[in-house]
Amino acid sequence: MKEDFAAAKAWLARIAELPLERPVAVMNVCGGHERSLSMLGLRGVLPPLVRLIPGPGCPVCVCPEEDLADAISLAMAGNVTLAAFGDMLRVPINAPKGEIRSLAEARAAGADVRPISSPQEVVALARAMPERQVVFFAAGFETTTAPVAAMLAEGVPDNLSLLLSARLTWPAVDMLLREDATSLDALIAPGHVAAVMGAEEWRFIPEKYHLPVAVAGFSANSLLAAMYSVLRQKLEGKPFLDNCYAELVRPEGNKRAQSLMAEVLEVGDANWRGIGVIPNSGFALRGEWRRSDARARHEFTTLPRRHAGEMPPGCDCAAVVLGKKQPDQCRLYGRACTPQSPVGPCMVSDEGACHIWWQAGTRAAA
Repeated sequence: MKEDFAAAKAWLARIAELPLERPVAVMNVCGGHERSLSMLGLRGVLPPLVRLIPGPGCPVCVCPEEDLADAISLAMAGNVTLAAFGDMLRVPINAPKGEIRSLAEARAAGADVRPISSPQEVVALARAMPERQVVFFAAGFETTTAPVAAMLAEGVPDNLSLLLSARLTWPAVDMLLREDATSLDALIAPGHVAAVMGAEEWRFIPEKYHLPVAVAGFSANSLLAAMYSVLRQKLEGKPFLDNCYAELVRPEGNKRAQSLMAEVLEVGDANWRGIGVIPNSGFALRGEWRRSDARARHEFTTLPRRHAGEMPPGCDCAAVVLGKKQPDQCRLYGRACTPQSPVGPCMVSDEGACHIWWQAGTRAAA
């Protein structure tokens, strides 16, 4: 622990020695990075000219409202057990007052909703109740999608199907840079995604947009090393891809995981909540695996909703996800929207920037 502290101090000293003359906007793509940065208090010890911006690294935050509504519809039908990662249970849809707004509310109303933390739990659940249909609402980025693909490739019980809402991370970053690369000076790429897909996936940032990028882990040392790298790249005007998480991330990534995903899934255009359709950013079941698609097995009822497909009125989660606003710049933050009573998805998940800022002690809206 003392060695880690000494190394972190050394990185901070090196960063402090950099001759920054103007503000530098650095986007950390990963929600896990935002959690580490906030909980470790790194914003408060970096030079004032370094501006850290949360990015689109929260899969719960971008899960389309229509997918959530379909999951709630299935759960409320009464003849299905619905399993979902725990973070998904409290995400609200835009339902009228008095209607079911989340899977947690559906569960409270009697629906059989089970929070799980891994695909293996879902398989065990389905095998334990062979007479009942089990639907796995599988939302997530590459790090959770790879185990889902492995689960399907290994074989699942006949009574288990998938309501898939999985997304690729890099196309969202490509979209926001394509629309406005001038607002950012550098990026920190997500370590866990890179561990699956490879560090090389992020080479498009320096090559296409001429911006520095470094892959980072979740410790203070890895994050500060990545910060130092991109700041120095910016000062020298020589952007490149740096891997500051080499103990876990290889240039080519996890080839076995990629092979399983390619076998079971295909990539296509996908909707991101509050953002819209991003080309080639979503996963769908391919070929024979479509037999496990819950949409082909079950009937869905249309739930009463207002502002369908949008963020709730007044909620700036989409702007926060895209780095256009900080969490405490949202009109609802700390007022109508808190972790105890979330309005938008960014206040629900452990990877949501609003939830992270609240847990780190930021209480009042700006």
